[in-house]
Amino acid sequence: MSYFTHLECSKCGKRFEADRLQTVCDACGKPLFARYDLEAVSEAVSKDDLVGREATMWRYWELLPVKERRNVVSLGEGWTPLTHVRRLGAEIGVPDLWVKDEGIIPTGTFKARGLSMAVSKAKELGVNRLALPSAGNAAGAMTAYGARAGMESYVFMPVDVPKVNAVECQAVGAKVVLVRGLISDCGKIVSQGVEEMGWFPLSTLKEPYRVEGKKTMGLEVAEQMDWELPDVIIYPTGGGTGIIGMWKAFDEMEELGWIGSDRPRMVSVQAEGCAPLPKAFEEGKDESEFWEGAETIAAGLRVPHALGDFLILNAVRESGGTALAVSDEEIMDNVGMLARNEGLFACPEGAATLAGLRRMIADGQVDADERVVLFNTGTGLKYTDLFEVNAPIIDPDEEIDFRGLLGSS
Repeated sequence: MSYFTHLECSKCGKRFEADRLQTVCDACGKPLFARYDLEAVSEAVSKDDLVGREATMWRYWELLPVKERRNVVSLGEGWTPLTHVRRLGAEIGVPDLWVKDEGIIPTGTFKARGLSMAVSKAKELGVNRLALPSAGNAAGAMTAYGARAGMESYVFMPVDVPKVNAVECQAVGAKVVLVRGLISDCGKIVSQGVEEMGWFPLSTLKEPYRVEGKKTMGLEVAEQMDWELPDVIIYPTGGGTGIIGMWKAFDEMEELGWIGSDRPRMVSVQAEGCAPLPKAFEEGKDESEFWEGAETIAAGLRVPHALGDFLILNAVRESGGTALAVSDEEIMDNVGMLARNEGLFACPEGAATLAGLRRMIADGQVDADERVVLFNTGTGLKYTDLFEVNAPIIDPDEEIDFRGLLGSS
């Protein structure tokens, strides 16, 4: 059973009912968190009881907000590999380096976790029409789960998102609208259509349940590392639900007695062309300012303002971590470095974490004996428009000079 009891404002603490549709706090406008009867959870289940459960994020049922299993809308999301990248770690001087690879998850992106949870809870609460502003990948996930649930889905995306994002949405029958603007502009349009269209918006942190799907990444890292958290977690940050969710999961696990009080240093990585969080971090501010003229090849990082910015910055500061920005050139260089060394074709957002780690190593912020986890949040196959194929073309009927053709010594 689920031990979900109520919703609580993450800023002012106001309580809300669990069994009705909610968006954000009606007192302060901040995100709502799902809360659980953790004392009852600790009596009902131990971490050892998880062994042998289904290899999806739904293995943590007692800590999730969907109350009846018949309402779960799943494609098998979660329990992604945590891969020890030895060659890469040796090359950059951090041997205990790991990659949590969300690229193999349904729809090819970690967004599947949050949208599976949000669509499932929406179904449980009687929703049949969904809408979402998206930088691309969240739209693909929402429409896939919306289709599986038999719901109508509407997505609004910037006109310059990777083509594959629009294609996958249309393939599952969603209505796609491209907007000459940023994700923030798409969000305004979705809000404007609520009354006329009767849809329920699943915007990042403007409903309470996407973050509950994302927190399962923190639960998985703990379980996959035998309940010993790493020293550093580096995460690519757009809307930031991953960091927020994991930080929430760590608190819940500690209260359950599954882990101790030690926390990883949480590192938020953004792109230099859209870096509101590093700017706020450096200036000692609790919230970020809207980033004008946001631009980066990493579409998922092109979020000029995150509703949960104060929660991200709090996790970074409480953990002794940092927030930093890397260039698009560094991002693309590290896509190649990760692929050549480990065979992992990361999305640009995922490669940004490696760029951030290399920057931290150079600055003396990460020691050689520390355990570091990088999050690759999606597959590079969704970004093939960023790459060129440099390959010779030959005629099979001609004599082939292999050494000349391939440059082999």
